[in-house]
Amino acid sequence: MNKLLLETRELRKTFGALVATDGVDFDVREGETHAVIGPNGAGKTTFIKQISGELRPDSGEIRFAGDDITALPAPQRSHKGLARSFQITSIYREFSALENVALAVQAHAGHSFRFWRAAREDPALTGPAIRILEEIGLDRRKDVLAANLSHGEQRQLEIAMALATRPRLLLLDEPVAGMGTDESQRMIELLATLKGEKTIVLVEHDMDAVFTLADRISVLVYGRIIATGTPVEIRANQEVRAAYLGEDS
Repeated sequence: MNKLLLETRELRKTFGALVATDGVDFDVREGETHAVIGPNGAGKTTFIKQISGELRPDSGEIRFAGDDITALPAPQRSHKGLARSFQITSIYREFSALENVALAVQAHAGHSFRFWRAAREDPALTGPAIRILEEIGLDRRKDVLAANLSHGEQRQLEIAMALATRPRLLLLDEPVAGMGTDESQRMIELLATLKGEKTIVLVEHDMDAVFTLADRISVLVYGRIIATGTPVEIRANQEVRAAYLGEDS
């Protein structure tokens, strides 16, 4: 069995009277794709923000590769190997696909974004960027401005930028959100190529994507994980079916 890469213990976050995460215990093994599902308002995005360092938990602990990272800010977590894609695409729309990925390579190397020098002119940046674009199937679109890419291509580009940081763990927040059927299928196929090679936490509403990609699934309802198991186990879980999948128990 692969060793644990990420663990949260008794993670809690409140906003006034709203309990967003309520004692969440969660773990991810190296090489695993672990999906987090739940209805709207279940606390999924708050949970991911606590893992990435955008939000500090009120209590509890987050451990990554054996280290306590609970108090670390997001940039330091990124340098330890956590990378996140967002629900809303986060790219530099005025730059080409290649320049976006080259800038992510540059940032990971510890340099500031030197916008006055085109990133595409530096082979130390463009070489790795082109290889990543080839890996995700965007190499033929490398010179297209990000603003002119389709929505699905923009989501692919965002994942390419995350991969440019050489992450040990990818946090993917609804990567197929807003996509049509064809684009969703292409994204699922892309993520399937990363299975086993990258450790992934996948937050997603699209059940086709979840049950196709996940090794394990955790179900978050009202800030608490009510079940964790394989896709087969989650499909058969009566509490999950009643609380989330919309079926009578």
